[in-house]
Amino acid sequence: MRKSFLLRLHRWVALTFALPLLAVVASGLILSFEPIVVQSAIKPGTVSVQIVEGLLQRYDPQGTARALFLRPNENTLTVNGVQSGGSVTVDLGTGEPVARATRSASDIFGTARQIHEHLLLRAGWLVTASTIAMLALIGLGIFMGWPRLRNTLPGWHKGIAWFLLPVVILSPLTGLLLAFGISFAPAPAPSGASGSPLPLREAVRVLAVEHDLSSVSWIRPLGRNLVARVAEDGEMRTYAISREGAVPMARSWPRLIHEGNWGGFALAILNLVTSVALLGLLVTGSWIWLRRQLRRISMRQRFAKAT
Repeated sequence: MRKSFLLRLHRWVALTFALPLLAVVASGLILSFEPIVVQSAIKPGTVSVQIVEGLLQRYDPQGTARALFLRPNENTLTVNGVQSGGSVTVDLGTGEPVARATRSASDIFGTARQIHEHLLLRAGWLVTASTIAMLALIGLGIFMGWPRLRNTLPGWHKGIAWFLLPVVILSPLTGLLLAFGISFAPAPAPSGASGSPLPLREAVRVLAVEHDLSSVSWIRPLGRNLVARVAEDGEMRTYAISREGAVPMARSWPRLIHEGNWGGFALAILNLVTSVALLGLLVTGSWIWLRRQLRRISMRQRFAKAT
């Protein structure tokens, strides 16, 4: 297959998916900071079971809540399912509700996640198609062969793609696996008895026996289990909680790698570098095409004037 045809195909696939890819990659760049921000904000031993139980007793006296979210970078606790299905966000320092007058870091990360996964338009299919297109672009680039590296814009575009090829492949590949629900982990068995679900306050007590609540990201239903996500040794681990205790669940390696939640700050920073590289490839590739189009327009104008 001729290199010129592969180059043309590479160019048109990139242009077709340029806008959704820009949204996915830019939002991924924002999300790359989340593990760094959250893990650096955790202060071990600052959130006790007494504090969490006291807040649950105060804001969920009926015990109807089914999920809670801890945000160490904001020092807040959010309880979902209180009263008539609403939620309340509480300052862990004062115990008082937090007024949402301004957007917080969690709001920014939440919006970025919606864009990254659904483009804010329930267009998850377009995100999946764009991810497949990104992998196709990488494949086309490989089949075009090793390039001549020069200190030019095309040279930098090719250099970034080749020297960062493993991580450039890994990011969209793990994202595609997540989109299709492939985790390489066995389906978790239902924890505890098949009767009433474990109350949230009791789940907090069970989890606190062996785990520091300051490192908890959330506790919420996941399938038929009540699951906690805990930051431990630079990794986000999940535990199925029952009256018998907190049992570690199988790792979803595609999610851990894609989100940068494994290997401590090293993988989180590598994820950040990957996002910058992907954004750089998209921008430089688009600019190379645009510059070529502008040059052609200029040549046509000069030719028209000359004739």
